[in-house]
Amino acid sequence: MKDSLQTGLNFQFQFVVPENKTVPFLFPESPEFQEMPRVLASGYMVGLIEWACIQAINPHLDWPREQTVGIDFQLNHTAATPAGLTVTVNVRLENVEGRKLTFYILAEDEFDQISEGFHHRFVIDAAKFNAKMAAKLAKKTGA
Repeated sequence: MKDSLQTGLNFQFQFVVPENKTVPFLFPESPEFQEMPRVLASGYMVGLIEWACIQAINPHLDWPREQTVGIDFQLNHTAATPAGLTVTVNVRLENVEGRKLTFYILAEDEFDQISEGFHHRFVIDAAKFNAKMAAKLAKKTGA
């Protein structure tokens, strides 16, 4: 992590919601999801918030050696956003506690606030993390 990674960092990220980020596309194998409205799926909204946080801090990391993973989400999803609308995600780095980062999140579409809350990320060494995941998978496969 670079010294420039400091609390108070603000970042704004915009994304036009495509059809394939609506609820029926979240789990296409789910017949229940297929019957639901074509609005931004909460699962994709969380991913969008993660993407905004990653974009905000990557210049302050030794990317790609250092990366971050999401470890906690305290977010609401209070308004539906149909495909074609732009979502604006505002993130503010509230706390840096060692490698744990806390972000305040405010997301809006063109008409409504759609989410507010907090998201925590943890800075990892990508090579070490990937090695641990490979070892975990090897246990599963017996390799």
